[in-house]
Order: sequence, then C-alpha cells, then structure tokens
Amino acid sequence: MASPGGKRLIEKGALMGIKVLVPVADGTEEIEAVCIIDVLRRAGAEVTVAAVSKMQITASRGVKIVADKLLQDCFSETYDLIALPGGIPGAEHLRDSELLVKMLVQQKQAGRLYAAICAAPAVVFQTHGLLGEKQATCHPFYQDQIPNQAAPGSRVVVDGNCITSQGAGTALEFALRLTALLFGSPKAAEVAAALVMPWGKE
Repeated sequence: MASPGGKRLIEKGALMGIKVLVPVADGTEEIEAVCIIDVLRRAGAEVTVAAVSKMQITASRGVKIVADKLLQDCFSETYDLIALPGGIPGAEHLRDSELLVKMLVQQKQAGRLYAAICAAPAVVFQTHGLLGEKQATCHPFYQDQIPNQAAPGSRVVVDGNCITSQGAGTALEFALRLTALLFGSPKAAEVAAALVMPWGKE
C-alpha cells in the first residue's frame, strides 16, 4: 500500500514529469549509479546525473561516467527524489559536498524522498544526521555505524521518505522500489518484467 506521500507522487506522475537527482563523484560504484539511472528512466522519470566537482568522473572500477550537470547547477531545482549511489571513495566525496548535504537536509525536511545504497547510508546520511530515528540498512561492512539497523536480511528498507539498500547486488531491487514509490507498484512491475526481474513489492 502506497504512503500518502507516495500516492501524491503517483498522482503527480500521471500528470507531469517526476524529477530525480543522482549525484556522482570519482569512486562512485558504477553498478549502483547506472541501475538507479537506467531503471528510473525506463519508468519515465526525468533523471539528472549531477557531478559534485567535474563533469566526467571515474567510477570505482574505472568506468567513465559523464554527468548531465554539475551539482551547483541543480541547487535551485526541486526534485521528487535524490538518490545516492555508494562506492568508496565516491560516498566520501558526496559526504564532503556541503552543497549536496544542504540539498539533502532540505529534501528530508520537505518530506520528499531521499535514498542511498551501499556505503552511502552510513557515510553520508548517518554522518550528517539524515537518518535520525529512521530504520535503515547499508553495506554489511558499514552496518555497525547505523544505530537503527533494520533486520539483518533486509535488502531494501523504506522508512517514511528515507530509502536505503545494501549494495551492488541489491541495486536493481532498490531502483525498482524507488520506481514503485514514485510511480506505483504496477509501473515497477512493468519495468521489472522488461528486465526479466521478479517483482512483487507494494
């Protein structure tokens, strides 16, 4: 069952574009970044890939990713979702971006969706007080840094407007859950079917 906020987004999605921001930096985990970008674009979201320092970044396994914009050019925009990929040192670069942290704080306070996967829930969200009392998960290596850790087997955790996930192996499931929150579970099921990916989440 969709939350009231999720229902509003689903209604909005039927009328106008859903806007998503995916920040990236050198050392970002490419599987996570590309899964988020690809799946949400398949669903119909307007996804902006924003680099925190330079337009072309070198991801954690050497893959080159060219951003759509620099983060500084996105600050005046309002996004329905800000979704952070993990990777080290990528998550550390995101953590150190004062502009991104300011955007995330505003996103949380406005009740809009904010999400992170792998190291980013601990390295970015927990470091800057963006988790608070929310249940969350992250990569197993960082789970001792999450005070309100969800059940150990939780691959994706949704607590209000905060969504977290464990890592590269959960990236598709994470992206599909984001799709469901933004567009509804039927759209997530449609995208999952095209990917030959099982989907049964509400």
